[in-house]
Amino acid sequence: MNDFDFFAGRWNVVNRRLLKPLSGSAEWDEFPGVATASRHFGGAASFDEIEFPTKGRSGMTVRLRDVDSGLWSIYWASSATGVLDTRPMVGAFEGDRGEFYGEETCEGRPVRCRFVWTVGEGAGTARWEQAFSEDDGRTWETNWTMDFTRA
Repeated sequence: MNDFDFFAGRWNVVNRRLLKPLSGSAEWDEFPGVATASRHFGGAASFDEIEFPTKGRSGMTVRLRDVDSGLWSIYWASSATGVLDTRPMVGAFEGDRGEFYGEETCEGRPVRCRFVWTVGEGAGTARWEQAFSEDDGRTWETNWTMDFTRA
């Protein structure tokens, strides 16, 4: 139930984002971020806000653990759109690694999406990765990574 407890607190973030996902491009944009996360419902919910100071925008994530299934649903909102994406990424942790799957849109076309969370030793570091698949999960292209270091 307390899978995201490690994330509570303040983090410095190094973002690497593929500029043109699923296009064959290998051009990445690297930029800083600062995240603040909190736990709720006794560890069955997690919230964070991340600021991207060089981009002039921010985002927030809400994570909720389903009591019956034990699965997490992850929702994202961006200050760039002001809209909560209600298509959840759903999954769970096994040890220090969590995998979450859902639907996304890339250049107007639907794709499968995967998040991978990896908790570093001692919970002083963490990594989040996003990948897209055009072939229903047979192959994946990582298009965004966030490396977190506790502030």
